[in-house]
Amino acid sequence: MNYAELKSYDIANGPGVRVSLFVSGCTHRCKGCFNQEAWDFDYGKPFDETVMDQILDLLKPGYIKGITYLGGEPLDPRNQEGLSILSKKIKEAYPEKTIWCFTGYVLEQDILTGRLGPLTEELLGHCDVLVDGPFIEAQKNLSLKFRGSENQRLLDIKQSLAKRAPVLWEGSL
Repeated sequence: MNYAELKSYDIANGPGVRVSLFVSGCTHRCKGCFNQEAWDFDYGKPFDETVMDQILDLLKPGYIKGITYLGGEPLDPRNQEGLSILSKKIKEAYPEKTIWCFTGYVLEQDILTGRLGPLTEELLGHCDVLVDGPFIEAQKNLSLKFRGSENQRLLDIKQSLAKRAPVLWEGSL
């Protein structure tokens, strides 16, 4: 797995000040994507233990509310193992920090069907919020919080996995 970018301070991709990890590799190729260079799975730098340790260090300050995974596509099966390992480490070290994940996949069509492989639900079991759905340029809306197009949803992923149906996130902004 490679990653395209690691942001130490991000306020655009989830509530509060967050760390953001942009993974490399995406097959969705959404028209109008803001991060086309990250479509290539070979783009960026290798994601390894050193990067995981760096992320854990970036999460230490109390004002950091959590981490957000973006892309590229975090839920592509080629990215799931590394993110699953990282997510487990984060929850062990900082159980109070939230993990958000953006995906172009749709919960009911792709995730709950098991189409993305056996690690998907394990990875999402460590996450708190899933922003699902592809970016659709015709539905772009800059006034939406934490998403780019009107089809995308903010899901409480733990409740969604338990109910096997989408449950909208109602957290505080």
